[in-house]
Amino acid sequence: MKRPLLIAVGGIGILALAGAGLQVASVAREIRLQSTVDEARPADVIVVLGAAEYRGRPSPVLEARLNHALFLYLQNLAPRILTTGGKGGDPNFTEGEVAHAYLARHGVPSESILVESEGETTVQSIAAAVEIMRRMNLRSCIVVSDGYHIYRVKKLLETQGMQVYGSPRPAARPPSRWEEQWLYTRQALAYDLWRIGIPI
Repeated sequence: MKRPLLIAVGGIGILALAGAGLQVASVAREIRLQSTVDEARPADVIVVLGAAEYRGRPSPVLEARLNHALFLYLQNLAPRILTTGGKGGDPNFTEGEVAHAYLARHGVPSESILVESEGETTVQSIAAAVEIMRRMNLRSCIVVSDGYHIYRVKKLLETQGMQVYGSPRPAARPPSRWEEQWLYTRQALAYDLWRIGIPI
């Protein structure tokens, strides 16, 4: 009796793993498709996802995101930019504040820059950004990040009732095929975990 039961349980486990793998692969394909689409159009605010900063200076990735947001702002697609990101291990600076300073140095009026500087993860930053948007009655946004990040951020914002348009920052170099696939798969895993209540 025990052997057939073990075989049945093992079979169910294999089927569950296969189903989870297919789900992740399906989401990864959607992420890949979204990653190259620029949906930028007039909105209430441009939301820039944080990335590393080095002693008060934006990393190349963050700088590229900010430059793209600045380009959209100068095209008059939104009257405000919302920067996001907490300390990320730096006791003196946050990604959101470093991004604010960078944009201000490049001519964006300080009153046009909103800052979320508490989030340590994408989910936390988006939750805080939504609170800021709601307080200011902002209902639509252009999300600026790396292409692989856009899909998940859009879903996080859309579940909060926001109208969201993705606009990936130009890549400095195309990732290798394996690097690209890993980025999509990692985001798909993060998205699926969030959907079952495990925010990362």
